[in-house]
Amino acid sequence: MTRQRRTFSTEFKHDAALLVLDQGYSVIEASKSLGIGETALRRWVDQLRTERDGGTPKGKALTPEQQKIQELEARINRLEREKAILKKATALLMADELDRSR
Repeated sequence: MTRQRRTFSTEFKHDAALLVLDQGYSVIEASKSLGIGETALRRWVDQLRTERDGGTPKGKALTPEQQKIQELEARINRLEREKAILKKATALLMADELDRSR
């Protein structure tokens, strides 16, 4: 029988990492009390440290500030793609207009 992969909310990950970083729990103590793996908790703690130092996380952000940054970056990327599409459409329309006027 295969074991289902557990998923945790961003808030849970953040709170679990805070136990280690701010409240003085060891990774082993916190992981046992929360019923999660040590490796996962270490990853969350490292990610939170990185985010606090101003680094951008590779995965889903834990801190509200980094979450907002990721949302804004996604919005910028979408707007840049839309802008590129509009530029191409404008160029095609202008070329078509030039052909008609000749």
